[in-house]
Amino acid sequence: MKDDVFNMEIRKFLKTVGVSSQREIERAVAEALREGKIKGNERLDAKMTLAIGKLNFSYTINGKIGLE
Repeated sequence: MKDDVFNMEIRKFLKTVGVSSQREIERAVAEALREGKIKGNERLDAKMTLAIGKLNFSYTINGKIGLE
């Protein structure tokens, strides 16, 4: 294994995850606001799970996203 290549590949993957996740969260919040499902002043519970099947690895992060 080449550590420098591995490190760069992880960083590329995580950048893609971050950018796509932000876009999807923004889309879902905008839709929920339009539909009246949320008011826009909530703190939303969030959970992100990373899984790598071949390694039988799973890691979950729980948090909150404030809208105000």
